Amino acid sequence: MGRQSWRLGRAAALALGIWAICAVAKTRGNGDFLGDAQHNARRMVDEGQRIFRFDTFGDEAFWNSLGLNQIVSTLTPRTALELGLKVDSDALPEEVVEAIREGKVNLDDPAVTQLLLRANAVMGVIGTFDSNGSLSAVGLTCAFCHSVADDSVIPSVGRRIDGLANRDLNVGGILAALPNLAPVVELLQLVDPTIDEETVRMVLRSWGPGKFDAELLLDGKAFQPDGRPAATLLPNARGLAGYNLHTWTGGWGTVSYWNAFVAVLDLHGVGTFFDERLDNADQFPIAAAAGFGHTSVDPDDDQVTSKLPALQFYQLALPSVRPREGIDFDPEAAERGDELFSGKANCNSCHREPLWTEPGWNAHRPDELRIDSFEADRSPDRTYKTMNLAGIFVRELGLFMRPENSGRFYHDGRFQTLHDVVESYNARFDLGLSENERNDLVEYLKSL
Repeated sequence: MGRQSWRLGRAAALALGIWAICAVAKTRGNGDFLGDAQHNARRMVDEGQRIFRFDTFGDEAFWNSLGLNQIVSTLTPRTALELGLKVDSDALPEEVVEAIREGKVNLDDPAVTQLLLRANAVMGVIGTFDSNGSLSAVGLTCAFCHSVADDSVIPSVGRRIDGLANRDLNVGGILAALPNLAPVVELLQLVDPTIDEETVRMVLRSWGPGKFDAELLLDGKAFQPDGRPAATLLPNARGLAGYNLHTWTGGWGTVSYWNAFVAVLDLHGVGTFFDERLDNADQFPIAAAAGFGHTSVDPDDDQVTSKLPALQFYQLALPSVRPREGIDFDPEAAERGDELFSGKANCNSCHREPLWTEPGWNAHRPDELRIDSFEADRSPDRTYKTMNLAGIFVRELGLFMRPENSGRFYHDGRFQTLHDVVESYNARFDLGLSENERNDLVEYLKSL
């Protein structure tokens, strides 16, 4: 009886062991099959960060055709910094960082620029060197326009901050210096055969720091009716989670849409982009004639599409910069401004706390905003997006940018300061805010 019990117990233990092994194997199998959210999130953030910082989507061929590699090969660090390019100090050896801080690096030597490129330290600019050590190709990444330095070494050189728009970057000035603008001229001649290369350079130089015109090669509109450049401010790529439209004007789409648009149509990477709305020849004459809404490459050659998920995930993970109480804003004034924001000023009717834009379709017609429709008319649904206000204090205070490039609000930078913005709303919507109330409201905006 005892031996039988022992055998039964042994059999039960063996069965239990087999069951446990199968259960573990089954769990592991399901883990691989179902995936793990935390592991996947970490992987996508890491992959998205790499894409954001260093992936050119194969755009080198286009930029070489315009001669960007020729310009960069003779570019001095001083000129690069003057054009608004930023340098990541974490990519450099500590002794080099100290030499830069102490003024011991020759900023007038193009060879130094190439050393920085070899170290992947020039944000958003990727250099390829041939077997002889010569710079053979240059490509651009998302970080070119949407990363800045914290200026911890010297101005424009320091630790990298991804997602903040580079308000010092003179995109138009860089493009205007390219030796071959024939591809751009040929596109613009689709709407105006008289356009020549010098006219294009004049338009590009008119943009100024921190601006870019993503629609120029869609509709050919270089200037607003009052003569101001049609270019808009580079947008931030932080605090984007939780709401829909992300560009200045409505109807374009979410982060992933704009990533595909920029990678294929602006950076001219090797990828596929589809939007049949660009076939509207009345609104987008250049895009319609050039077939931009039907850009397609062989899936095996596509260097864009597979990268969109991780790139979007990383951008959505970037939080807004958080203001410091008593440093970036007056807390007592901000508390009073909070009541005005949701009350008398009625800001919260569109800028819903805590998204600071609207859940759902966050766009409005120009007549609702009581402003002109020029830029809205260049977008598919002819509206303006309700801006996300989080982190707006960075521009007001001029953090991580030159003082002369601080401020500038609304899509085209028409308002120099937040005070100007508030005063405009006060007048346009007859809010009846006193000067003290306007000041309190500004402090609240700086606290977001």
